[in-house]
Amino acid sequence: MRRLGVLTISDILYHFPARYEAEGVAAQSDKLVSGTKVTLYGKLSNLKAKKLWKSRRPATEGWFEDGEGRVKILWFNQPYIAKMAPQDTLVKLTGTVAGKDKPYITNPEIEVASALPAGLFEKARSSKPETLPAGGQGRSSLFPVYPESRGISSKWFYHALQRVFASGIFSRIEDPIPKDIRERYHLPELAAALVWIHAPEKQSHAEAARKRFAFEEIFTIQAAKAQERALNDTQISFPIQDAPALARRFFSSLDFPPTYAQERATSEILNDFEKLHPMARLLEGDVGSGKTLVAAATAYAVVNSRPQGREFGTLQVAYMAPTEILASQHFQSFIEYFADLPINIALITGSGCWKFPSKSAGWRTRSQATAISRAQLLKWVENGEIAMVVGTHALIQKSVRFKHLAYAIVDEQHRFGINQRKALIRRESEAVPHFLSMTATPIPRTFALTLYGDLDLSVLDELPPGRAKVKTQIVTDKSRESAYEIVRRELRAGRQAFVVCPRIEEPDPAKMNALQAKSAKAEAKRLQKDVFPEYKIGLLHGAMVPKEKEGVMRDFASGKIQILVATSVVEVGINVPNATVMMVEGAERFGLAQLHQLRGRIMRSSHPPYCFLLPFASGQISSKRLKALEKSDDGFALAEADLEARGAGDLFGRRQWGISDIGMEALKNPRLIQAAREEAHRLVREGRTLAKYPSLAERIKNVSRELHFE
Repeated sequence: MRRLGVLTISDILYHFPARYEAEGVAAQSDKLVSGTKVTLYGKLSNLKAKKLWKSRRPATEGWFEDGEGRVKILWFNQPYIAKMAPQDTLVKLTGTVAGKDKPYITNPEIEVASALPAGLFEKARSSKPETLPAGGQGRSSLFPVYPESRGISSKWFYHALQRVFASGIFSRIEDPIPKDIRERYHLPELAAALVWIHAPEKQSHAEAARKRFAFEEIFTIQAAKAQERALNDTQISFPIQDAPALARRFFSSLDFPPTYAQERATSEILNDFEKLHPMARLLEGDVGSGKTLVAAATAYAVVNSRPQGREFGTLQVAYMAPTEILASQHFQSFIEYFADLPINIALITGSGCWKFPSKSAGWRTRSQATAISRAQLLKWVENGEIAMVVGTHALIQKSVRFKHLAYAIVDEQHRFGINQRKALIRRESEAVPHFLSMTATPIPRTFALTLYGDLDLSVLDELPPGRAKVKTQIVTDKSRESAYEIVRRELRAGRQAFVVCPRIEEPDPAKMNALQAKSAKAEAKRLQKDVFPEYKIGLLHGAMVPKEKEGVMRDFASGKIQILVATSVVEVGINVPNATVMMVEGAERFGLAQLHQLRGRIMRSSHPPYCFLLPFASGQISSKRLKALEKSDDGFALAEADLEARGAGDLFGRRQWGISDIGMEALKNPRLIQAAREEAHRLVREGRTLAKYPSLAERIKNVSRELHFE
């Protein structure tokens, strides 16, 4: 039960069926034909748990009787049925007939005719007559099939819910959706919707109930986000003066012009700086679109701002990245951007601390950063002498204190929990810092509106000129050697290559459900021994300690390693322009957005890049997805395609977002998302006190807790 996340009666009620099976042909116990699916009305008797004679499998055995006779019934691997199924009570039984000479019914579905409280079906019909057609007498013609776990079957849930329905719990259920909103969108009330989703008379009933619960989940998420944004807008931020002029000065110091998309995103951020409340914005850009440049331009404007009439001193910027590799790379990028501009910048990670420029270097000298002690760096940060600090999770430690933190930037924000992001912008002074969240993962609009409803959105939809177009190709076993030959050609020309595998270790042969795909460790050994013995091959995966990762990446970046075999740990933030080949083993195991991110690792220079997709198994859906990647390099279009084909849970990771399957399905419905968003924002904007809606307040509290994952 715990593995399924079902711990309370509410959890059982919200453990919705994955699908439904129709009842069989009406029949009598004395006229059964083997192989047919039938529905009978009668009583159960003599149910008992036992082990089958030959296989020793656990089972429940008993009899079903109607007015014409009786027939044996058998449930395989479900001994609990003997205790849960009611006996000597009128039931509807649906199952498949087995046996020719002596027919019996296997694994039947049982519904107690009196289990559903009187009036609930009629209540459901009257609550939404347009989409819940009348019919039936309180008996379902469809049987729900529930998601299962080892030891907990779909039938267990079915019978448990019958007992819950019979308990009278519906008289104590309060609907979290306000009545006026339900009526506006013709949504059934909660008690009625629970009946329709677990015991629908028709498929249309189940669909109407699912629509209601999808709306409820998105609505509560949006309400939680709207509350967060409303609270943000009551805070006071640091005033930023002359930001547009300062950003222009930064851009004029570069050897290349920014793209129009970069200028537009920068302008949107600078406009937010002029408001009295702190900025809350998401910067979304495809691979290689130049988000770091936008961050640098806006950071420069902040640290060089001198608010009139306020003695703040130097305003500070914090830039947090999810890994040491990524933090170090961004630190080096900012050193390049600010080499000709007077900004003190530092790096703090678990491995150490560095500062640029050194005391001995002039401002116009592109010197390397110097290592300093952690204590000294923390002192300078607290005194306000360091204008910009780049770091990992080390930035949110209590020992790191800023004097005037005016601007906080989080890179690859989906790698952090919301509480971690909030810890970065914790209030330490008289004002709250502006907040910019950045991601290189293209996000479908409905997903962004739902999960980032508290953030304004800026999009970089343009790539800098001069980037070579990647050639993507699906490689079969027959064409694998041809792909290897292209890799050899690139290596001989002095280039480098990535090989990405879905897992670290080889699967355990004893585990039937183990992922059957190549492992990074085994593939690195095979390539070194049998395919590329003349080249140095490195290995990188998530189980390695930070120092090992840093060493491998340093050797790969310097060219000591020609081929890097890795897991998807290289998906984000690895910047090696000399790498021009990406080979993805078991490509069907990755989402399109993830594959696009991996492909982005080789789109960093003017050299023609090659991306080879090597699926372990081929299927119609996976082949269609990979062909979409083969034809398109538009990350936003691919994200929408992946959402349609696989769902947001596969696209971004269901556990990370704390959203149910029905909520994930709702993300494919833009009209529902927009309606839920408008109602949630209207609720908060009109200042309706949630004291009037305690059930909604509790749901929002639970949703906020689920979304604030660590």
